[in-house]
Amino acid sequence: MSSETVAARVDARTAELATNLAALLQRVDAACLAAGRAADSVRLLPVTKFFPAEDVAILYRLGRREFGESREQEATAKVAALPNLVRQSAEGVRQSTEDGRHSAGDDGYSAQGDEGLPDVQWHMIGRLQRNKAKVVARWAHTVHSVDSERLATALDAGARAALDAGERTAPVRVLLQVSLDEDPSRGGVAPAELLALAAHVAASEGLRLSGLMAIPPLGAESDAAFARLATLHTMVLAEHPGATELSAGMSGDLESAIEHGSTCVRVGTALMGARPITSA
Repeated sequence: MSSETVAARVDARTAELATNLAALLQRVDAACLAAGRAADSVRLLPVTKFFPAEDVAILYRLGRREFGESREQEATAKVAALPNLVRQSAEGVRQSTEDGRHSAGDDGYSAQGDEGLPDVQWHMIGRLQRNKAKVVARWAHTVHSVDSERLATALDAGARAALDAGERTAPVRVLLQVSLDEDPSRGGVAPAELLALAAHVAASEGLRLSGLMAIPPLGAESDAAFARLATLHTMVLAEHPGATELSAGMSGDLESAIEHGSTCVRVGTALMGARPITSA
């Protein structure tokens, strides 16, 4: 494939993602306005699972610095690949600037090269197995899916090891995944066990209790599900005032989630498009 063809594909994908991103940010702003909330009280978390690291690099160029992944092996590979992809993009911008075709300042980012990208925050949003916790603790800024003391203990051990080794500089932020239907196959801590898990995480040296996450039950009415989540969040906040984050809402229900207090909406399809066939 010629370099011109590759460049054309990158340009087309950049335009597609930029258009989708702008539309999503407008939706978030409108939802915040309708809920009487400040626009900056809700963060948009691009969910890049199943999509190539090249797409993450494009989103970085578009100003995004937080990315959500759900599979440890895929995420670990992207964490390693992104700095070089961003550096290569920067070199391309410099070259095209010399050719008089683009302004480097228009891209709004600076490459970090092999030193990594300290401004990037990776989020683990999928179910996490205990045997993967040590690896995830090396790169995850936030884990949204902690739902048991055993998982929290494994993640804490991995985080403390990473801190001791200089692989991270702060504890792993943890969101407790709450089950709103108490179906064990879908993950999540039962509401009756939520406060005990919150206390366990809060006492863990390598973790920082940051809030809650939930996914509405299959077929459930989203308003009712998010209202229940908001009630549970209020209960946790009474004992842990620092647990202010509420990760709720996706492509189809972000407006309802924002109405009920979400501070982070996790958006995949509406931003990235349909899942690539090769990942099915």
